[in-house]
Amino acid sequence: MTPLEALQTTLAGEHAALYVYGVIGGRVSVSAEPALSKRIATAYTTHRGRRDQLTSMIRVVDADPVVAGVSYELPNPVTTQPQLERGALQLEQRCTAVYADMVASTSGANRQWAINALTDSAVRQISFAGSPVPFPGVAEL
Repeated sequence: MTPLEALQTTLAGEHAALYVYGVIGGRVSVSAEPALSKRIATAYTTHRGRRDQLTSMIRVVDADPVVAGVSYELPNPVTTQPQLERGALQLEQRCTAVYADMVASTSGANRQWAINALTDSAVRQISFAGSPVPFPGVAEL
């Protein structure tokens, strides 16, 4: 994968993350689950910032950023509180895998950006009842 392809793939992943977090956030009860609601809102804000950063990174190399899809597949029905939390966990696991691919395909500042995003996403997985893994985002390890 070329560095530009890695940037575009990661941007596409951020578009999907924003869509899914938007759906999950709209289904979380702020009054019944304030802690989960806050974690979802924080994740949404973080991924929105990453999307914007990636868009800028792609434009710097005179390329057109990939556009968001009309809709994306949800990780599960995301209707109950456990499904909402599990959906957020699955989403972060998918993002971590995309960041790991970007780490492998880039260098310099772009690689450091991907490492930081991967680390943040791996930690966020724990906040959604995930378990720590030795090499987040790299299934074969």
